Amino acid sequence: MSLVHWYLLIAAALWGIGCYGLIRGPELLRRIIALNLMGAAVFLVMVTLSARTEPADGVLHALVLTGLVVAVSATAFALALVARTLSEPT
Repeated sequence: MSLVHWYLLIAAALWGIGCYGLIRGPELLRRIIALNLMGAAVFLVMVTLSARTEPADGVLHALVLTGLVVAVSATAFALALVARTLSEPT
């Protein structure tokens, strides 16, 4: 097995763990973490596939950087919503 196959296998395992956590976890924080884990797996696949060619594809690297910024801002927004939901009196 080459290094590319190992990275793709690790990404598939991360995505599977994240999917399991998303389906199984009833807590909102656990679901946010699971979504972040699935996003990290997708980023790993994109970087791995871009490194297969020589020179490495810069477009996929730029998409991963943009995706990281979007993922961080979406996570911050989701955590703010969870904090507001948990702080409201019922």
